[in-house]
Amino acid sequence: MNILGNLKYAEGSRKKRKRVGRGEGSGHGGQSTRGMNGQKSRSGAKFKIWFEGGQMPLQRRIPKFGFTSVFKVEYQIVNLNALQRIASKYELDNKELSLEDLKKYGLINSLKKPVKVLGKGELKSKLILKVNSFSKSAQQKIEAVGGSITKL
Repeated sequence: MNILGNLKYAEGSRKKRKRVGRGEGSGHGGQSTRGMNGQKSRSGAKFKIWFEGGQMPLQRRIPKFGFTSVFKVEYQIVNLNALQRIASKYELDNKELSLEDLKKYGLINSLKKPVKVLGKGELKSKLILKVNSFSKSAQQKIEAVGGSITKL
């Protein structure tokens, strides 16, 4: 009968940790499995993962490329199908939608970043939008339904 105090691990299921540098009799004395000479055999030896022994490292051998403009404007995108979904759900026909309203309905995340309306999808509700930017197709579809866009 097994009682919790008498439980033992299965034979061979647990190995002892390798203890290096504990004398020749241990089998891991001498150079303690570090090989012969060199930086890696010394105590306290550490170097960065990309270090190549003084050879010019890969990240410096390969040419630089690319460019990041500091003036790039990153818009938050709102498509017409998302506007139609919100307009149907909250009955927003003939209503004015500002950036605060778009955030309230969960179409944008931040009031600090500019918003651009794109023309993906169909719009059936007449909306008056106040946004930073819009595509030509979005403007045409909104005006075709009777809505309007005011650029901030």
